[in-house]
Amino acid sequence: MSTRSLFVPSAVPGPTSAEGGCFLNVKDAAAYLGISPHTLYVWRHRRQGPPSFRMGPRGRVMYRRTALDDWIHEQERADSRSNPALNPLSAPPQRRTNPAA
Repeated sequence: MSTRSLFVPSAVPGPTSAEGGCFLNVKDAAAYLGISPHTLYVWRHRRQGPPSFRMGPRGRVMYRRTALDDWIHEQERADSRSNPALNPLSAPPQRRTNPAA
């Protein structure tokens, strides 16, 4: 069994009104994605992962819930296991041409 902490789905913020639930801090965004906040910080430092921005006078890192959903969909489209168009086994077999002919 893994020693990693598991995120409890009930702890993930649910959809709320447009005013109250469209922005998530690092902790809530990480829970929403099912990853650790440290991973999200590393991705941000490397300029990977979902788009984020700083908000307010203290410059807290925030994520837009819609941006997280869009990023998840991009990840799904870029993965050959979930996108049949990218699966190399879906491509027709290639034939060698005879360069000597």
